[in-house]
Amino acid sequence: MPPRLLIVDDDPELRHFLVAELQADGYICDEAATGQQALGQIRQEPCDLVLLDWSLPDFSGVEVCRRMRRSSITTPVLMLTARDDVRERVEALDSGADDYLTKPFSIEELLARIRARLRRTGLNEPDDGWLRLADLAVHPASREVKRDEEPIQLTAREFDLLHLLIRHPNEVQERRLILDTLWGANWVGDDNLLDVYVRYLRKKLEPVGRPTLIQTVRGVGFMLKEGPVRT
Repeated sequence: MPPRLLIVDDDPELRHFLVAELQADGYICDEAATGQQALGQIRQEPCDLVLLDWSLPDFSGVEVCRRMRRSSITTPVLMLTARDDVRERVEALDSGADDYLTKPFSIEELLARIRARLRRTGLNEPDDGWLRLADLAVHPASREVKRDEEPIQLTAREFDLLHLLIRHPNEVQERRLILDTLWGANWVGDDNLLDVYVRYLRKKLEPVGRPTLIQTVRGVGFMLKEGPVRT
């Protein structure tokens, strides 16, 4: 699956232009016109990168970043703004933005910044369609999973959980975000159900003598990252 980007800007013409250009470059694009819409979409539909305008009608892009980071949402943010004051750049970066691009910008520079940021997050989307982390490979289109080229059979829910984690390798995914994504925002069941499915996945993916893959971040959620050998 190609990387998913969320474009947050209250200018519909700019949004539509960016969507057209980025989709032509192979990205999946979602849109939001306000900070509140952006936060709602980020929580319900994980993305790989947020392109975030500083000036929004409800609250600033800086505030969106602050709220994301306070909620332990680590999705990279590229701030887009006409502001070019050094103090404002510092404010944007201090709020949790990962990069800063001043308007007007060329589409070529934007694409280069996006590629660079996705490389830093470890997103690996080769032309064959497989997502990979260490010796784990996941093919979203065919729903195949392999570890060290050995096929692994997963249930539909187990696969969905693994797919969500491998789309954001080396990034913590908070529990509430995972539950909302896999079971829906209105789901009111027992949160421990998530732990049950994580145990199922670990049992299938992490045999004794192999490095662990699913890491628990206490009080926050889970992360797909190669860890120590399971004993």
